Amino acid sequence: MKGRVIAVSGIDTGIGKTVATGHIARVLSSTGARVITQKVAQTGCEGISGDIAVHREIMGIGLQEVDLDGTTCPYVFGYPASPHLAASMEGKEIDLLAIRRATFILQKRYDLVLLEGAGGLLVPLNENRLFADYLRDAGYGLVLVTSPRLGSINHTLLSIEACRSRGIELRALVYNRYGQEAGPVAVDTRRVIERSLRHYGLSGVPVLDLGADGFSPDDASWIAGF
Repeated sequence: MKGRVIAVSGIDTGIGKTVATGHIARVLSSTGARVITQKVAQTGCEGISGDIAVHREIMGIGLQEVDLDGTTCPYVFGYPASPHLAASMEGKEIDLLAIRRATFILQKRYDLVLLEGAGGLLVPLNENRLFADYLRDAGYGLVLVTSPRLGSINHTLLSIEACRSRGIELRALVYNRYGQEAGPVAVDTRRVIERSLRHYGLSGVPVLDLGADGFSPDDASWIAGF
């Protein structure tokens, strides 16, 4: 039986997608499910994807065979930029079918594949497709990572609207509190995001808090039911 795929993206670069992906994978693995993470493309890196290595560290396992042979990250580029630019600087172009084939290989071996994007939801993978377009075409559900930092309300709502306009299923929001102060902005940002989900008819979409020690027991229980 072919495994399921859930994508993880963020409202911006540096928002905590990699840590969130690793912790989600850790929770799901604890249920006995065979879980693997994949990165659509990695920039600013050489060799094995640095984000994949972080996933494995959080999951408490070493690099897997599918990491070493490049299946979990088919494209790695040295220049730290959007994937389309980093690829072009090396005289290459990202073939979306190559990513899809790699995901399919993982689906045959694992119960669940967590596919982490690069940068934000509307980052170009090549000259013709944004990451959001790729998710729409593949039909993957999405976990969106946001944070309490100033500007997150705007970026979160724009990302939700981008999902709605493309018919992308929003499975959950991860509210990444790690390294953030718990001040009035943090409290209000979460409140506004939850209110906005109700406004969009998405009241069933949970907002999961991610801290330095991972998810709370209640949020972990919800993730375990993915």
